[in-house]
Amino acid sequence: MSDAGTLTRADLSEALHRQVGLSRADSARMVEQVLDLLCGSLAAGENVKISGFGTFVLRDKGERVGRSPKTGVEVPIAPRRVLTFRASQMMRDRIVSAG
Repeated sequence: MSDAGTLTRADLSEALHRQVGLSRADSARMVEQVLDLLCGSLAAGENVKISGFGTFVLRDKGERVGRSPKTGVEVPIAPRRVLTFRASQMMRDRIVSAG
């Protein structure tokens, strides 16, 4: 894993190379294909569920009125689509027991 404590594409690719035995090029290509599929599904408006890991859910948020924290002036916030992630129970259990 990288020094900053962040798992990167390169880290995933290297793990595939070491643990599965794929070439570095094939490992990098596979990681990119999985991420492209995930992003493409989300862009098409589909939720993505990875069993034992979690679910990426798209939600449409309606227009609402917000307030500028600096001035206190009310401003409209446009409707938008947001992406949320909900970890599976198995993932939550692993995180809690690892800490």
